[in-house]
Parts: sequence; C-alpha cells; structure tokens
Amino acid sequence: MPERMRLPQAGVRDTAAYVSEVLAPNVAKGVIIRRPAVVGMAQRMGLDRRAVRRLQHMRDKYGRGPVHIPLPLRPQAVILAPEHAHRVLDNTPEPFAAAETMKKAALKHFEPKMVLISHGAERAERRRINEEVLQSACPVHSLAEPFLRVVDEEAAALSARVERQSVLDWDAYIGAWYRVVRRVVLGDSARDDHELTHMLGDLRAHANWAFARPIDTRLRERFLRRLRTHLERAESGSLAEVLAHIPKNEHSAALMQVPQYLFAFDPAGMASFRALALIAAHPEQAERAQAEIRERGAGDLPFLRACVLESLRLWPTTPVVLRETTTETEWENGVMPAGTTVIIVAPYFHRDDRNLEYADRFAPDIWLRERTEQDWPLIPFSGGPAYCPARNLVLMLTSNMLAALLKDKDIQQEPNVFLDARRALPATLDNYSLSFTLRPR
Repeated sequence: MPERMRLPQAGVRDTAAYVSEVLAPNVAKGVIIRRPAVVGMAQRMGLDRRAVRRLQHMRDKYGRGPVHIPLPLRPQAVILAPEHAHRVLDNTPEPFAAAETMKKAALKHFEPKMVLISHGAERAERRRINEEVLQSACPVHSLAEPFLRVVDEEAAALSARVERQSVLDWDAYIGAWYRVVRRVVLGDSARDDHELTHMLGDLRAHANWAFARPIDTRLRERFLRRLRTHLERAESGSLAEVLAHIPKNEHSAALMQVPQYLFAFDPAGMASFRALALIAAHPEQAERAQAEIRERGAGDLPFLRACVLESLRLWPTTPVVLRETTTETEWENGVMPAGTTVIIVAPYFHRDDRNLEYADRFAPDIWLRERTEQDWPLIPFSGGPAYCPARNLVLMLTSNMLAALLKDKDIQQEPNVFLDARRALPATLDNYSLSFTLRPR
C-alpha cells in the first residue's frame, strides 16, 4: 500500500446519491424515535431497498471499501465488506469508539451519562453496571419467573381487549407492551405511569434533531426526577431491585443507565409485532410456533426467539450502527483519519441478495444454530464488546409475549398490510399500520 494513501473518496454524484438514498431516509424516519408517517412513506416508496442497491453500486464502483464520504463538518466512511464490519464491531471501543459525536448529541437529550456515549473508565464502569443488571451473560435472567408472570398478565388483558374489538392493532399492542416494560424495569407500581413514557417519548423526539435542537433541560429533569422516584422504591421482582444492590462508584451514573432500558424496549415491541406479521404470513411456520408453545409452554422458546431475530434481520430497528475512530487506522485500500465517523448500514448486510440466498424471505432457522465471527455479519443487537447487553432479556420477553398471544389461536393478517410468503418480503414494514385477527383454534 503506498505510504499515506487515503481511502477512496465517493464522487460528487455518488455522495449526493448516498445522502438522498441512504442517509436522508434513515434520518427522516427518526433515529431515536420513529416518525410513523415517514415509516409508511418509506414502505410505499421502497426507500430501504433503494439504500441497499445504492451501497451495492458503491461496492461495485469503489471496491470493498471503506469509502470516504466527503460531507461537511465531520469525515465519514461507510463499511462495505463483511470482514470490515466484524473488525469495527470487534474492536470497540478502541480504536472504534461507540461514543460517536452525533450519537452523543442525540442521547444527551435524555441520558447524558449513558454507557453508549461514554468512553474510557466511565464506559467500563457503566458497561459493568448494565451487564450486571441485565445479566447479559445469562441465557435466562434470575428474575425470569416474575417477569414472565408480568408478560402473561398483560397478554391476557390484551387478549381480552382484542376479543372485544375483534382486531389486534399497533396501538393496543404497544400499550400492553409498555405496561410490561414499566413493570419489568421499575416494578408494578409503575404499570400505569403513562406520563413517564410520554415524557421519554417527547425527549426522544427532541433527540431526533441532535445538535439542531437545544436540550430541554427542564423536561429532562422532570423525567429524571420521576424516574428516580420509581427507582428508589427498588420494587421486588424488577430491574430496579437488581440495580439497587449493585456496587457503584463515582463513574457509575446508575440513574442515567435506566432511560436506555425504557428506550430500547420500544424497538423490541416493533420487532415482536412485525414477527406476528411474519408468522401470520407463513402457515407452516405458524404451526411450528404452535407446536413449540404446546411442548414448552413458556420460558425458553428458541423458535419464537428466532422469529423475533428474523424480524430484526429483515427490518432492523437500529439500521445504522455508528462508531468513531480514536486513532488513525489502516485498511487495505488506505488510511482512515482519527475522528472519522464509521458507518455500518445493517440492511445492506442483512438484505444483500448477492450473498444471501435468504435475503428477502423469512428464514428463522438461520438463528437456531450458534453464529460465529466467520458468519456473514447479521447484527440485530450490534456486535462485539458493545453488543446490546439486554439481548437475552429482550428475546425472552418478546418470545413469551408472542407465545401468550398465539397460544391455541390462529392469527390472520388484516388486508391493510399483507405479506405474501410467495414473494420477496418488503424492505420496509410499517408496524404502525399492521393489524391482525386472533381466533380460537
């Protein structure tokens, strides 16, 4: 490699196309909280499919990358090769820091000391706190029994509502899911604290604008005071109880870690609701789900977990993974400067039909074996040392929510959004417009 050779740089036309077809649609949909109208438009216009095609075109033109995107203010580079995606994720936080500049600007609106925007000793301590509370290394959380009881209770209440209204739509589902989340994270007394969820939603909407909107410090403080009141109760059978008993130091910022739990469970609701759509559209897989529910009941449900993971592969709730270089890094095709924002576009890898024969179909079996670093990068929960510490807990709760709703019931899609198992699945799925009927078997 010639000395000091820089990464290949996208030309003016390719940069404009990248901005209009990859960057702008993801920003418009909402990076921190989705904008339903834009998600619906993205589905109708096939915007996510166009983003995948744009990145495939860039790989054809510029090679395996990374490719420098000459945008103002900050250097950016997009990852195009699977081994490069693994390299970036596996080498977080050094030299690829998770605390990327735009991410920090967004998350400071509601969680300014969260682990995702921390570095060094502070990140290490906050990561420890999160891993211990969420029990990242454990397939089953020690509080699985009370958590699953919460899921059963809220699913039963939701099923009763569906029987009265004859349809399961997004509003009904997410309302029940938020009650699960508040009870799991904060305890039963938080079940009906809709105001807490609304405040967080407002702060997340502000965060979509990152630098472009001043931080509403009054609203943030009101939200954090209300959250602190719940955490101080440390209710039995909640994550708040676990957090209360974990040793802390001056770097812990324990309170600031909890908004992320409430935040991250929102996309989990989107993923599980879309998983219902996949199951409804695939009768053979629906029968596999029913067989697993009959045989296993609740708890460890590997097939339903795989359905949620497939939902996240097909429609990632974190479509763009950001890192920032802390030092200059060398690549086969050039040098990447320190301070570069490194961009991994998950749908590009998840839906790359040139390399994945299952790219556009429902393939839950790919998740029923252990994946390794040699596998194509599928990153529904990110990867490497900064992978989502709530992965196992989220999959346990979502799979059991699906089981509780589907038990002894046939699910059918309503015609407003109809997935066809005989055709390529859409690159965007508007969860806000989905609805189903559930009928006793």
